[in-house]
Amino acid sequence: MCGIAGFVEREKEDAPGLGPERAEVLDRMCLVISHRGPDDQGTMVRGTAALGMRRLSIIDLAGGHQPISGCDSRVTVVFNGEIYNYRELQKDLEARGHRFQTHSDTESIVHLYEEYGAACVEHLRGMFGFAIWDERERELFLARDRAGKKPLYYTLTPRGTLVFGSELKSLLEHKEVERSSDVEALDAYLTFGYVPDPLSIFRGVRKLPPGHHLTYKDGKIKVEQYWDFPFEEETVQRSESDYLEELSALLDEAVRLRLVADVPLGAFLSGGVDSSAVVAFMSRHTAQPVKTFSIGFHEDSYSELKYARVAAKHFGTDHHEFIVTPDICHIVDELAWHFDEPFADSSAIPTYMVSKLAREHVKVVLSGDGGDELFAGYTRYAVDRRRSGFAHLPSALRRGVMRPLSRSLPHGAWGRNFLYNIALDPIDRYVDSISVFSELNKPSLYTEDFRREFQAHERIVERYRSLAASVTTKEPLDGMLYLDSKTYLPGDILTKVDRMSMAVSLEARVPLLDHRLIEFVSRIPASMKMRGLEAKHIFKRAVRDHVPAEILDRPKQGFGMPLQQWINEQLRERIRETLSDKRTRERGIIEERYVRRLLDEHERNRRDHSGQLWALFMLEEWHRIFMDDAGHASRARGGASLQLASV
Repeated sequence: MCGIAGFVEREKEDAPGLGPERAEVLDRMCLVISHRGPDDQGTMVRGTAALGMRRLSIIDLAGGHQPISGCDSRVTVVFNGEIYNYRELQKDLEARGHRFQTHSDTESIVHLYEEYGAACVEHLRGMFGFAIWDERERELFLARDRAGKKPLYYTLTPRGTLVFGSELKSLLEHKEVERSSDVEALDAYLTFGYVPDPLSIFRGVRKLPPGHHLTYKDGKIKVEQYWDFPFEEETVQRSESDYLEELSALLDEAVRLRLVADVPLGAFLSGGVDSSAVVAFMSRHTAQPVKTFSIGFHEDSYSELKYARVAAKHFGTDHHEFIVTPDICHIVDELAWHFDEPFADSSAIPTYMVSKLAREHVKVVLSGDGGDELFAGYTRYAVDRRRSGFAHLPSALRRGVMRPLSRSLPHGAWGRNFLYNIALDPIDRYVDSISVFSELNKPSLYTEDFRREFQAHERIVERYRSLAASVTTKEPLDGMLYLDSKTYLPGDILTKVDRMSMAVSLEARVPLLDHRLIEFVSRIPASMKMRGLEAKHIFKRAVRDHVPAEILDRPKQGFGMPLQQWINEQLRERIRETLSDKRTRERGIIEERYVRRLLDEHERNRRDHSGQLWALFMLEEWHRIFMDDAGHASRARGGASLQLASV
């Protein structure tokens, strides 16, 4: 696990005296992400190409130094991630005449590229973001894994320089990259609470989407998709029992493959079905008790420690816990710096804390992320199913009466949001239900100047609608699962896990997002994933012999925190002062009157606006770190000085 960074300039010949300058820029790009790889740094500056990396040593501790070149040094790679089938790849490539100098998974990528070119990604099983410089072809090749577990940003500057990195802050160290916020990305963030790919918060900088690769040559880039979630109708009808045996075998294999490491590893254990299933399969393949890590709260309605302890006892794990209290909110600035972009998922705080706890004991953890998107685990799928009948109402009634009526009701009126939601078409209804600020409330949220500015841009909602509509199965649930897998999963869930684990130099592996498992599960009929209103039906059946019934049959509980209470108590003054501050108002994005209304309704417990207030607060925190104090944002930071103890 590492962080990568680099750039390739358009000029064909190296200008005299620029070598040291390029090396200095590359060194800064690497240093600012040293938290991703505190063990080692490697760089290569060859003419107009510069590749760098920071390494967190996991496999082949002594021989895995990067960059790594191929047989004739023509092809050089820097790599972030893990390739779980690298041993099999090495055997095959050696049989084809390739000579390996190390036992690292990184080297397999170089030889695969020499053998297959861009198609090398089709042979990889794992998580990755990597860059390959082909000296002979004068060509840069970037690739990101299928589900988007590892991040990769890039930009093509006005001078034709391609700049890339695992984190945005690396790109900002290059003088040709400008700090200018993207209007479309701001609207997307305020809609969903994160900036979805391919957008980034900075104009001109893009995220390479999951399942895509990029080629840069002669100042031009070409981005191509090589994989997608295969939601397709099965050509042969199969019973539920036919799927179970293969599903259980694939789950077991996905976990087993991710136990390869030359350092200690453990698992996040929330007490939910997904993480408990991962620990169950881990326990089958380890001689020693699995080290497990859990986070809880004093507020019982948010704490899952009870169930985590049930699982830990059942599997006989070496269990560690930490209680998150409001006094840790002083780390908000630290977390905002690590995300690089505005990020409104408040569960980043407990994710950071459980990562910090785990890092005191291990260097690698397995997590249960991805199960909700794969097996239909979110409660919002059940909510949408309960509301689906409203789609049968005449369109004239929904669009001509119900929707205008909802808009005419005052803010905070009982039933206003519900009436607007059920008046929408199915996909729009779902997108509205997952929005932080819906289209109903944006006219009040945005200033007139900001509305005018982003009106010329494509609305992000249009892209979401298009994604869901591209699924050809007859099951509406498949469209929602595909949409979430392409947007919420990489944009929120995997971003959160990557940034918060890497903030403390911890590698997080996600077995439920093994691409072979995904390809199998995507073809299972939606009716077997969600039976009536029962979530994860077939997944629960597949793991019932391994996971305690007390966990399998418990109500769904998200990995959240008592944000409403904290905003009204410990964070009340800070959030009010920040959102009412002159600097915040002068951004020209948010209407001051609307913010005051949200604050007043929330503090008087008339409405729970914690999600919206947190999103606005984190947006302003981002502005102050990355726009107002750019020099401060460029400096590498150490982790927050928090002392953790097992309980």
